[in-house]
Amino acid sequence: MATSPIPTSAYQRKDKSPSSKIANNEDATSERIFTGEDEGDGEDVLNTGTHVVGPAERRLRRKVDLRLCTIAGILCSLNLLDSGVISSASVTSMPADLDLTGNRFSVSIFIFTISSIAFQLPSTLAVRTFGPRLWFSTITFCFGLITMCTAFIQTWQQMIALRVLLGISMSGIYPGLTYLISTWYPRREQQTRFAFLQTGEVVILATGGIVNFGLNQLNGKGGIAGWRYMFLVQGLISMVIGLVTYFWIVDFPEEAHRSFCFLTLEEQELAVARINADRKDVEPDPFSWGKVFVHAKDPKVYGFACMFFLLNLVSTALSYFLPIILQSGMGFDENQSILLSAPPYYYAVIPVLLSSIIGDRYRLRGPVIMFNCLTLIVGFCMLGFSEQVAVRYVGTYLATGAYVSNWAALSAYQANNIAGQWKRAFTAAAVTAMNGAGGIAGSFIVRSQEAPHYLTAVWVSIGSHILIMVIVAVFSFYFYVTNKLAASGKILIEGVEGFRHTY
Repeated sequence: MATSPIPTSAYQRKDKSPSSKIANNEDATSERIFTGEDEGDGEDVLNTGTHVVGPAERRLRRKVDLRLCTIAGILCSLNLLDSGVISSASVTSMPADLDLTGNRFSVSIFIFTISSIAFQLPSTLAVRTFGPRLWFSTITFCFGLITMCTAFIQTWQQMIALRVLLGISMSGIYPGLTYLISTWYPRREQQTRFAFLQTGEVVILATGGIVNFGLNQLNGKGGIAGWRYMFLVQGLISMVIGLVTYFWIVDFPEEAHRSFCFLTLEEQELAVARINADRKDVEPDPFSWGKVFVHAKDPKVYGFACMFFLLNLVSTALSYFLPIILQSGMGFDENQSILLSAPPYYYAVIPVLLSSIIGDRYRLRGPVIMFNCLTLIVGFCMLGFSEQVAVRYVGTYLATGAYVSNWAALSAYQANNIAGQWKRAFTAAAVTAMNGAGGIAGSFIVRSQEAPHYLTAVWVSIGSHILIMVIVAVFSFYFYVTNKLAASGKILIEGVEGFRHTY
């Protein structure tokens, strides 16, 4: 969709903070920044479809990508890192050491997700209240501390207690970062940035699997089991990441001057103007719970949340249980199962980046999601219905690449079709809560008695993605109709003049 020129008075504040000085710069300066006509700058401008990107805007994007997307990918990987650690540990002596018999292992995953869901909305709102730097660094350090403490537990009850605390500390990371990223980028650039986030996640998860293999080789050294080394080392690493986060992550665009060594005042003005030109929602209204929960009346929120629920049925089943599937379903030994669970995540980097670049370049959301769903269905058919181990293992590549790609695609789909700061926070928390609820269901669909083909998990995963395709088809038709009505002046989408749905 075409974007209107950035208004030179896009951002106004009534205080005399540095950000108010940004808003009060001369109109000519703002226009010069946006069009790339900086003094002495003879670079060509880049035309991306209907939007012309000048050199100043390209420099700004590079800075934000480097400072925000890098640390966001690392922080979001903590959730997958946890699933990688506990899934790798599940094929070691941990179940026997902690008496994780029956469904206790599934309960440990279930209880983590319950506590995470319960605290997602308040933790997401806390990002605005306390600021991204303080909040993300604090909860990341707590996550690392609790993970490290898991290395010293002796019973399954202690495991359950720490999983509850771990879920609370993790609750705000993914929705909070999704919210923060969506405030920094126009809608035309968001899917690629969510792909950067997912790329960081899966690369670290895959690398964590290899690290877990190495740590498991220390089994018995110093009288410590190999699985305990996994939790100990990765907990310490997470604590260090928490400390680095305070200095590396950035604040919201209108408060960017508070970040360490980040943007000039002129660049901050451009960052604010870009967002206001796209959707006019840089500055949040004063907080009240009524302004948050009023968005529960929008049926779109439930549709987006439902799709994330259906998606995470699959991601939980694969991320937590892939080593078990490789060991019990395909006949690999303990160490082979840990190692072979890593390559599908490295492969996932390719489809998530390619599909997201195409989605942003051509402003496509629905078709990309549909393609990823079809790819996942093919992958699960190979995994569930083939007798050849090689074919089944290739199926894990297709399924993993597809669901990781759809995380980025669905995140952009929901972020592109809402406006307003508190609605973004509410929607990010709602979809992540349902994403977690999907994790609860996903933790029970891989049944050990169904090895080697795990047909319940296969059919549930296929069915869930057929439903995602149906919802996307309905939404895309609805968005097409409302865009037509808005173009004729009959309705106002999201209460924002000129706003159009992206589908």
